[in-house]
Amino acid sequence: MNTIPRGLLGAQVTKTADYVNYQDGAVVSREIVKKSSGGVTLFAFDEGQGLSEHTAPFDALVQVLEGEAEIMVAGHTHRVLGGEMILMPANQPHALKAITRFKMMLTLIKN
Repeated sequence: MNTIPRGLLGAQVTKTADYVNYQDGAVVSREIVKKSSGGVTLFAFDEGQGLSEHTAPFDALVQVLEGEAEIMVAGHTHRVLGGEMILMPANQPHALKAITRFKMMLTLIKN
């Protein structure tokens, strides 16, 4: 069994995608950094899963680690592949859907 600590340890090299695992028919998330200035959360989406349209008061940077996602921002649809990223600006509606199973890192920028 892989024993990865709950948060991210300082000054230790780790493989990002290993911090969150896929689960059939589900979206799995794991917060690895939480600060007053922002946070970093990893997600694993099973194929066809997603997050419905919503807004957030902060900029959010999505980095797709593996797989493929459809990300809608302010009415525009973007296909984002592993190794690519997209910025979802504050106060603009956005939604996500897994085209294939995919993992992403979400960085919230509060300040």
